[in-house]
Amino acid sequence: MSHLGLRARKGIADTLCYVVLILLSILWVFPIVWVVLTSFRAEGGSFVTNFIPKTFTLQNYVNLFADTSVFSFGQWFANTAFVAVCSCLLTTFITVSTAFVMSRMRFRLRKPMMKLALILGMFPAFMSMIAVYFVLKSVGLTQSLLALILVYSAGGGLSFYITKGFFDTIPRAVDEAARIDGATNSQIFFRIILPLSKPIIVYTVLTTFMAPWMDFIFAKVIMGDNYSKYTVAIGLYTMLNREFIDQYFTRFAAGAVCIAVPITILFIALQKYYVEGVTGGAVKG
Repeated sequence: MSHLGLRARKGIADTLCYVVLILLSILWVFPIVWVVLTSFRAEGGSFVTNFIPKTFTLQNYVNLFADTSVFSFGQWFANTAFVAVCSCLLTTFITVSTAFVMSRMRFRLRKPMMKLALILGMFPAFMSMIAVYFVLKSVGLTQSLLALILVYSAGGGLSFYITKGFFDTIPRAVDEAARIDGATNSQIFFRIILPLSKPIIVYTVLTTFMAPWMDFIFAKVIMGDNYSKYTVAIGLYTMLNREFIDQYFTRFAAGAVCIAVPITILFIALQKYYVEGVTGGAVKG
């Protein structure tokens, strides 16, 4: 009886866990479904009483790109894509290079530098926002896409811990064998370590590619009122201003869906490597 009672209690606990997870998933999916449905809504206005649109249309997507009389979403999308690709390549190279040095090389200041990077990484990025703005202003780089690329890429050297943990799982015997054959550190890095580290590289690419699409604070501070250099985050926020929200709300929803498309496609295509990159290594000293 006690065994049956234990199994019954375990079954009830499992059922409660499933119920909680289902409720949480509904809460998470609900806003996404609402935004997608709103992007196809033919009725105007920012607020309606019905969850499912009475009439569906693709005109919101057409107007989003075709109507540039007030908002140039196509230009914003192109700006963000350019910044995302450039900062993704730079950040990935910086992060992977730093992780290789910290994982494979031994020098006197190695551990103090790792501790310093860990401490600095604990501070929110926006704490340095004003200082970064004035540094960029002093060299004449404000209100430019280059400034955004530099800002997004500059912190790559501090985010090496996960990549380093993955590199630590690669046996050092591989390096030693290559050095016996006369390989240099750069040859070991490019010809041995990188080919064996595809999962963590893909993980780094995905995380760095997503950042410019979602960032609003840094982009807004740096761009100011340079309308032509806006990213999608700033542009879509502008659509929600009091004078525009009623007319452009459905286009705002369409823009939000368009932002998700490149990230979703990239994530689905590289999902296998992304999961391996997250779970493949542990941080070591």
